[in-house]
Amino acid sequence: MTTTHAHTPAWLLLQDGTRFAGKAFGAKGTAGGEICFNTGMTGYQEVFTDPSYTGQVLIMNNAYIGNYGVKNDDVESSSVKISGLICKNIANRYSRMVADDSLENYLTENNIVAIYDVDTRALVQHVRSMGAMNCVISTEHESQEALEAALANVPDMAGLELSSQISTKEAYNVGDPNSPYRVAVLDFGVKINILQNLAVRGMYLKVFPAKTSIEELNAFQPHGYFISNGPGDPASMDYAVKTVKDILDTNKPVFGICLGHQLLALANGIRTFKMHHGHRGLNHPVKNLQTNLSEITTQNHGFGVDPEAVKNCANVTVTHVNLNDGSIEGIKMNDRPAFSVQYHPEATPGPHDSRYLFDDFLKLIKANN
Repeated sequence: MTTTHAHTPAWLLLQDGTRFAGKAFGAKGTAGGEICFNTGMTGYQEVFTDPSYTGQVLIMNNAYIGNYGVKNDDVESSSVKISGLICKNIANRYSRMVADDSLENYLTENNIVAIYDVDTRALVQHVRSMGAMNCVISTEHESQEALEAALANVPDMAGLELSSQISTKEAYNVGDPNSPYRVAVLDFGVKINILQNLAVRGMYLKVFPAKTSIEELNAFQPHGYFISNGPGDPASMDYAVKTVKDILDTNKPVFGICLGHQLLALANGIRTFKMHHGHRGLNHPVKNLQTNLSEITTQNHGFGVDPEAVKNCANVTVTHVNLNDGSIEGIKMNDRPAFSVQYHPEATPGPHDSRYLFDDFLKLIKANN
């Protein structure tokens, strides 16, 4: 169970001109996207397959990545979704006996370009100070000019609509058809474990493509609607905001997570904004303002709900706040059975403190049907 590395050189160039040299693993070539970092120490495979990471080059903060290999069912989608990967060290062997393969083989099979032997502590401090920006990783370009040319082709995340590109192309069902409650899931990049958390609570799901009309959603005769997580800039998704408004007009229960939270805000006339460097990790403290209890949460977002705009919306109440920076982590509508959170209560990977939110959604469905 060993993986060998040829120590092919690789280079990383950031949009502000910062450059790092390292070694290649995974696929060979050039890859670009918005650089971001995740503070989690475990769960790298679930992180890499989270559709919300589409279009992003990910720094993993943990000193060693790959030490427990990969397993075919430790995934949140059908493929790796990150655009590229940056690490300090990679494990040449993996210790988990039930693992199916090494991380390097997995990345190669998924055509993911990665670089290691980078001072990720210095790199993360730089991103924290300077903010999110585009970058490129390359095993084929060393010159500054060639790297800059590759970087120029990377689109900015602000204003970028990605969800319709990764959403399911055909509707499909999850759960027991005999379940008493039907939920229409609008898929902007939904994670597998979100669907499982809904299904195990007795909800029969139909997962619809991102640009599904309200008429097609309602043909399923749902008892509630779920608005999923996903990548890209919510402010670029006028089609989705319209659909969420149409859903709210049904007066049926609505639950949104991450991008779904931002879309619920936009449907209420509340602006979203691009964060300095976002929240990504497994240990973000959040306070539930309704219970005064705190929870440790899994997060992955680079956009947020504007706190000033919320103050001007009498129809929305803030329910959760981030204890690190005070950013909005949850809202509910005052005249509709609709609520959302910015973080990921399914928490794969991460702590399960927030899974009560799926129970709250089921209670809301029972109370309104």
